[in-house]
Amino acid sequence: MPAKKGRQSRHLPAFILLTVAEGPLHGGAIHSELLRRIPGFTVDTGAVYRTLKILETDGEVESSWDTAGSGPARKIYRLTTAGAKKLEAWKTDIEYRLTILRHFLTAYDQLKPDQAATKEPPRTQA
Repeated sequence: MPAKKGRQSRHLPAFILLTVAEGPLHGGAIHSELLRRIPGFTVDTGAVYRTLKILETDGEVESSWDTAGSGPARKIYRLTTAGAKKLEAWKTDIEYRLTILRHFLTAYDQLKPDQAATKEPPRTQA
């Protein structure tokens, strides 16, 4: 069962911070990198820019305008010290979630075939 649409954005800040940690990028490039790197990931550019604004307000990324290239100026985002700390917190949280999910998968795999199947309760006659 695929993730519900919109649920992928729960970890969008983590993925953006990870992408920016690898080097400064503008919003469109961040969006493109997310789509390229994460199989099945779907997120619109608006969500990326909204999240970048929140990350900037929280001091986890900072931006500057790049006017050197041809075309319109681009806002370039860089990871801050606070962003690096937040990225570490995301790592810890995701490791914890993976531990729990691995437990579920292991327990599920140990079920007997008839335990995993949905059974109807016995019917009683009135």
